[in-house]
Amino acid sequence: MSRLSVRAQALRPSSTVAMNARALELRHQGIDVIALTAGEPDFETPRHVKDAACKALAEGKTRYTPPAGIPELREALARKFARENGLSYTPDQITVGAGGKGVLYNLFQAVIDPGDEVILLAPFWVSYSAQVELAGGVPVIVRSTAGSGFVPRIEEVAAALSKRTRAIVVNSPSNPTGAVYPRELLAGLARLADERGVFLVSDEIYEHLIYEGEAYSPAREAPDWTITVGGAAKSYAMTGWRIGWAAGPGEIIGAMTKIQGQSVTHPTTFAQWATIAALENPESKTFIEEARAAFRRRRDFFVRGLNELGLPTPMPRGAFYAMPDVTAIHQDELRAAEIMLEQARVAVVPGTDFVAPGHVRMSYATSDENLERALERLSRLL
Repeated sequence: MSRLSVRAQALRPSSTVAMNARALELRHQGIDVIALTAGEPDFETPRHVKDAACKALAEGKTRYTPPAGIPELREALARKFARENGLSYTPDQITVGAGGKGVLYNLFQAVIDPGDEVILLAPFWVSYSAQVELAGGVPVIVRSTAGSGFVPRIEEVAAALSKRTRAIVVNSPSNPTGAVYPRELLAGLARLADERGVFLVSDEIYEHLIYEGEAYSPAREAPDWTITVGGAAKSYAMTGWRIGWAAGPGEIIGAMTKIQGQSVTHPTTFAQWATIAALENPESKTFIEEARAAFRRRRDFFVRGLNELGLPTPMPRGAFYAMPDVTAIHQDELRAAEIMLEQARVAVVPGTDFVAPGHVRMSYATSDENLERALERLSRLL
């Protein structure tokens, strides 16, 4: 008999984390590796956010908080949703968790029973399918192509619905593709969820990193069935602070909070106070605008370079990822990623776990110099 549970044996490690760890290990050995793996802004957390954390520590704000998060942060989030997303939530319809990933885990645990189906729009972030399976659910995959800019067709989503469908997961802007779904598609998916009585999980963690198109929260169309998920990590360069949030129907938010109360209890206290500064200090707007401008410049340079090298890459309209076709290096994306690491010393994430055969994910959340050097190395490899 195995000493591990069936779920632990079945769980796959995150390919993103694994490839980033491998790149860091090579660097530790003194090998010059350019890592385009991590989904993490390369900017420092804004000073006013750090100052707010230090102030909270100095004031002794280090004790337990309510499982849903401090009331002051949930009130700030309610104001944020009204101001930026056109959504009306009360603080008891909002829960704060240990990062967007932690919030999503609580959500899937709250709404999925064994055998329930969850529609995932491929290519999708690797943790969606793992978390659905941990809850006993069954991922149902609807694919999109590079030719469409990795934007799915609503007809194919509708065709994938069944009596067992419990939720549809939407991530716009998208990790790993950078696709920004049109407003009419998001609204259509919300109406579809409302009509069929299934949840729409709208992961809007990259909402402030849109270069073409517009941010649109589908909860505006179907508030009774939509759970809006976000976090501080990408907008405010707070990846290590582990603050995420969700807003939606009170029954669902209450269940998520109950699950959190029996697991991690609540997110870090002083990080919650710092997040209020991120949400409400006017300096945050300047930070976001400057970061977005830098990412747009890098995107334009890097994606143009990839296409000139013969690695066809749709122009991402948001986030900070590019997803080139790498079959010119090897037909198998896993082997292509290995070749890029071993021979060009460029670390990328194979598209396998994203359900993107023939593609890899590259993050351009790194310096202009690194992007230029990466293109030079790939040029020599090709």
